[in-house]
Amino acid sequence: MNDTWTTIARLATRLEEHSTLPREQRVLLQLLKIQEEAGEVAEAVIGAMGQNPRKGFSHTWEEVEAEICDVIVTGMVALMRMNPQAPEVFAGHLNRIRQRDVDAATEDAPR
Repeated sequence: MNDTWTTIARLATRLEEHSTLPREQRVLLQLLKIQEEAGEVAEAVIGAMGQNPRKGFSHTWEEVEAEICDVIVTGMVALMRMNPQAPEVFAGHLNRIRQRDVDAATEDAPR
């Protein structure tokens, strides 16, 4: 996972260096980018199911997977741009989810 966060940090740095906007606006636009990418997931799912009468089957499920990956990467970049301690923030949050959902489900399972 270290290579992942190194790549995310490099992407975030590149975006920071590219923009001349104030920090608050840069972060806000990065957060909006998550929604843009989520819209591309929706478009790909509709295309993979052939539900756009004009386009038919315009996407594959592999393209849906790629769009989901874009959402994840964009979210990670947003977190890094908000907080340079993003790996620690994410690890802590994931640990809380694990305790709440995974560990709790294991404890509730019949034995």
